[in-house]
Amino acid sequence: MANERKFVQENIRRLLLKEYMMSETKRAGFGGVDIQRTPMGTRITLIVERPGFVIGRKGGAIKDLTEAVQYTFKFDNPQIEVQEVDDPSLNAQIMAEKLASSLERGWHFRRAGHSTVRRIMQSGAKGCQVIIAGKLRGERHRTEKYKEGHIKFCGEPRAQWMHEGYSVAKLKAGVIGVTVQIMDPKAKLPDEISVMLPDERKAEKLAADKRDKEDAQRREDRRQEARKKRDEKRGKDRRGGRRDNRKPRSGPRSSGKPQEKKSEPEKKSAEKQAEPAPSEPKTEQGPKKEPVKEEKKPEPELAPAEKKDSEIHPEQEKKEDEQ
Repeated sequence: MANERKFVQENIRRLLLKEYMMSETKRAGFGGVDIQRTPMGTRITLIVERPGFVIGRKGGAIKDLTEAVQYTFKFDNPQIEVQEVDDPSLNAQIMAEKLASSLERGWHFRRAGHSTVRRIMQSGAKGCQVIIAGKLRGERHRTEKYKEGHIKFCGEPRAQWMHEGYSVAKLKAGVIGVTVQIMDPKAKLPDEISVMLPDERKAEKLAADKRDKEDAQRREDRRQEARKKRDEKRGKDRRGGRRDNRKPRSGPRSSGKPQEKKSEPEKKSAEKQAEPAPSEPKTEQGPKKEPVKEEKKPEPELAPAEKKDSEIHPEQEKKEDEQ
């Protein structure tokens, strides 16, 4: 039962807040209130016809209203936002307030009811109903209804598309209750069927396919752009990452094994080997010249008597020695 009591108490608190806002913003044309709980606090959206009366000079009126809501109804960090009505003639609460004020000013109830219905239908509503109940002409209570267009009394269409407003007119004979019900101009009823010709159906299908392609292309472009940014970020991380930010080591990179201590003569020999060899002085060289090839002259043929000793056969030399 504890949870059910919490829900009941919360709904009662919201209803009391709505009545308080209605009485405080009556001059501004109260059209409704929306209460939402957020992690930062409670957001209260006021829908009015004239936002200037709610905000006040330099925001003074709305600050006082916020403090009153916080201390009276114990809401956590309330934030009041003011929203102007797009078309007051299609707001049921505003029209109920106007009808009640016209009755208080002395209008006849039939004249006031018919004029309200006419004004609502001229604004584009699909249907409306006005109910005036109370001591209208005599001591006896009676109810008058004025309606035009489509009106839903039950089911999902009523919950979704019918907007209702209520107000009270205080007269000398007693109070008169005023209820206004308006069906939204954008309402799509279940019995509304549209028959399309083949050409129209084909054109609509082509338009739908075109929209789908454009959406797919837009998603692909977004995906590619995100991938490109991610690649650029990775490239920057590789170029200027942690490795580049490290300080270079001065000494040789040590391995895991412990280094053996060297004796002084070994150190001196290692230093001599590490010393660079003296570089030869560089000479300025001009452009390389290609070597000139010398042409070999043919040797003249020698007579048989003038043959070289090297050309004589060793056997002939032996014969000459014997002789």
